[in-house]
Amino acid sequence: MGGSAKDRAGRPSAAAAEEYVAEVEAVGREIQDPVAKLRFLRSSLRDYPRLAPVDGVPSGRARRILYRWASLESLRGLSAREPQAAGGPGARRKVLVSRAAAALTLLLAAGRLVMGLAALVVVFAVGSAAYRHARPNADPVMASVPGSASVGPVALPPRAGLAPASVWLVEMGAGFELYSNGLRIDNTYEVGGEPRRFRVFDRTSGLRGEVQSRPVGILFHTSESDVWPLEAAYNETLRDSTQRLLRYVRRNHLYNYVVDRFGRVYRVVEEETKANHAGHSVWTRGDEVYLSLNSAFLGVSFETRWEGGHALPITQAQFLAGRNLSDYLRARWAIAADMCVAHGLTSVNPKKHLIGHHVDWARGFPFEAFGLPDQYSRPAPAVVVFGFGYDEDFLKVMGEPWPGVREAERALSEEAARAGRSLEDLRRERQQLYDRWLGEQSQAEEATASGRAEPAPAGPAGG
Repeated sequence: MGGSAKDRAGRPSAAAAEEYVAEVEAVGREIQDPVAKLRFLRSSLRDYPRLAPVDGVPSGRARRILYRWASLESLRGLSAREPQAAGGPGARRKVLVSRAAAALTLLLAAGRLVMGLAALVVVFAVGSAAYRHARPNADPVMASVPGSASVGPVALPPRAGLAPASVWLVEMGAGFELYSNGLRIDNTYEVGGEPRRFRVFDRTSGLRGEVQSRPVGILFHTSESDVWPLEAAYNETLRDSTQRLLRYVRRNHLYNYVVDRFGRVYRVVEEETKANHAGHSVWTRGDEVYLSLNSAFLGVSFETRWEGGHALPITQAQFLAGRNLSDYLRARWAIAADMCVAHGLTSVNPKKHLIGHHVDWARGFPFEAFGLPDQYSRPAPAVVVFGFGYDEDFLKVMGEPWPGVREAERALSEEAARAGRSLEDLRRERQQLYDRWLGEQSQAEEATASGRAEPAPAGPAGG
């Protein structure tokens, strides 16, 4: 009854909401800083109910102009407080406003003088309200479950209820697999990759001869893709963003799995084949040393931005799905708990011999809640085995290295003291060993691919 464009509470219609979101997104694309962009989006969303009068403008073109103008006024208020939110030089805004004025002039010339004057009044009222109420939100936009930067996340969902005795395949259908722990895997994006082939180094004897083809670890990533507010008004944008990410990951064979904002788990690159997720990286287990972990480790990426790890940057749905996925992968491939690690703890710059080339999950991954050991307290392998360091850029992001880096530095210093050597001398020796082993690994991989004889090993690490 009463089929109005607005409901009886005076709220804007669904069509108007779509128009408003489209104009806000258009303005938001001009903001380069991701945090400022998210704050602008949330601020604009809060102001949206005040724009109900615009829905009464009969011309769709005029409504879009008014929404764009209101969004620019909101951005102006935000950029006055946060310069990084400014989308470009002032001329860009003047061009947009001039286009709006020109469009309204054409509407007036077409005989809609009354509507045009009313629209101008609404513009000034909405712009003034947007300017007064556009305030940056100091809380992390993406954190739905709080975490601690120093002692790990807290108040995470516990493991409650009856758990299955094991993880097994319950049902398989067109495009999905369902497992006994509740994990549902969407395999509609699944593609094959290159075969897994890798060798392991031994700290006492160097490169081992046997070629392995089963994954031995899990590397957790963040996608660092666009992340939108987890709110109903952005539902279509959230879905579209995920689909674009999945297509990109599939095209470049980036990860074996992606967990989206709604907790949906997508298998992208087959588990039996490698994904291009790890880059130059280092991890160890006992005397076993693994370099460049693409082949040895499965890549699991959460659709989010890490944003420094001061708050858990994933949704509750992602947390639960990621934990179930980890349980499934560990059960299927017999992966040890200490071989499940965050990408940021393994990533290195081989030319500069520095840790933290990528820092996703270098702080804040919920290891304990996943049933895994705290990898942040473990001595950093790249430091203790290969003498790697870190630079000012690393400290600008991290503030302080994770505890395992300090522990590794302490162990390296003690080793140098026992040997009567300077720490820098020991570091150079270990870095040279890394260079030799990396070169040897590359030659061995080329030899395996071509069937040529493999090179002689470079020897053990230290001692």
